[in-house]
Amino acid sequence: MTEHAVVIAGGGPTGLMLAGELALAKVDVAIVERRPSQDLPGSRSGGLHSRTIEVLDQRGIADRFLAEGQVAQVAGFAFNRLDISDFPTRHNYGLGLWQKHIERILAGWVDELAVTIYRARDVTGLTQDDNGVDVHLSDGSMRAAYLVGCDGGRSVVRKAAGIEFPGWDPTTSALLAEVEVAEEPELGIRQDEVGTHSFGRVEYEIREGEIVFADEGPVGVMVTERQPAPSTEPTLRDLSEALITVYGTDYGVHSPTWITRFTDMTRQAASYRDRRVLLAGDAAHVHSPAGGQGLNTGVQDAVNLGWKLAQVVKEISPPSLLDTYHSERHPVAARVLRNTMAQTALIRPADARLEALRETVSELLAMDEPRKRFAGMMSGLDIHYDLGEGHPLLGRRMPDLDLVTADGPLRVFTLLHDARPVLLNLGEPGGFDITPWADRVQMIEARYVGPWELPVLGAVTAPTAVLIRPDGYVGWVGELTQPGLLDALTTWFGPPTAT
Repeated sequence: MTEHAVVIAGGGPTGLMLAGELALAKVDVAIVERRPSQDLPGSRSGGLHSRTIEVLDQRGIADRFLAEGQVAQVAGFAFNRLDISDFPTRHNYGLGLWQKHIERILAGWVDELAVTIYRARDVTGLTQDDNGVDVHLSDGSMRAAYLVGCDGGRSVVRKAAGIEFPGWDPTTSALLAEVEVAEEPELGIRQDEVGTHSFGRVEYEIREGEIVFADEGPVGVMVTERQPAPSTEPTLRDLSEALITVYGTDYGVHSPTWITRFTDMTRQAASYRDRRVLLAGDAAHVHSPAGGQGLNTGVQDAVNLGWKLAQVVKEISPPSLLDTYHSERHPVAARVLRNTMAQTALIRPADARLEALRETVSELLAMDEPRKRFAGMMSGLDIHYDLGEGHPLLGRRMPDLDLVTADGPLRVFTLLHDARPVLLNLGEPGGFDITPWADRVQMIEARYVGPWELPVLGAVTAPTAVLIRPDGYVGWVGELTQPGLLDALTTWFGPPTAT
């Protein structure tokens, strides 16, 4: 039987990101993907938020995405645009880039890291024991120490592991498609008593903050259905009938590249881990696409899980470290579920009372403080893992500071390219001795003379030293004499090596 340390079910953005993280840690990881190739028909998800771009920058690959996408202010809440251009980040914007391109670029990175991908195979079930997981496939089976389900909202892994998926059934549904048309539709967004609908060319540019569609080529269409439809695969006839209901014509739609149906079904896995089986991305949480948060949340799930799983597989850390994956990421997705439900309510067909609520929310979000709070949430820049009381940096993303070291200037994110943790000493040189962790943690002594500012929170007190985890979040903040560092090193990076 084929064996790997970690098997990932699903080769979408979440699965690819997780595979890359594990490969950086020299873990034997393999992806099982049902598609015969990485090709993804159509456009699907449309972009990356600021924190996801930062995460990619931490691995040294953000430029690959920026070179192909359209930089823009993409954060928003229920049709209210939220500008983050004044946020203290190197990437104070989002990126318009279709999922098929995001996957292609991630797959290229994963290929450079020599990750094994088994294509045209389905994971059909699993059997786990104290030592590992037998992964049942459509053409046999394989063995893994750990199995991670990145296999979407209908996750076979989640169901086979018996992990509950509580939440709310859909109240609305819409068809999304990429088609050719015989008659030119009016491009743009339309709202009526049925819901929100839109036409747009798949190819576009963003000029001065506005979308400018190409003059020709395939058309992307979204049309809300009058009644929530069953979660069956839609047909061209379904699309035609829905368009006629709303527009009075179907514009001669034909030759679909793909057609899909999405809903506002909102569910979250009760647990992200059952012994040796873990969940990430849509397998762990599904919700309305409002705000474009799904892909981004999944990629960030992967970056939180990857280094932890690597340390457990390599027996550096105990399996209990994996419990912090659930305790940190479950609340993040729970908040995404809540804000997408709120947005879905706000963008429903409006009577006078709902319209008044929309106007009130818009007025609030036009104010600076509410704008910053909601923009921080939607961009992912305000994520805060509860690691206890302490400095405001604790549990938050480490800013990408421009450091000065004995070897010259250095960006913080450059230190994270290999997904290795960093103890950054900004005080007197030689103040720390982490010899028992020297094989796992980089010790960097540097100076920084600029301001310390965090999104939403604003200015914070400059720390003397910070312990930066591989995911870019701060696991300890202190002074040269402050206790807690050895405990933090042990918690996050395993017990000290005997000297």
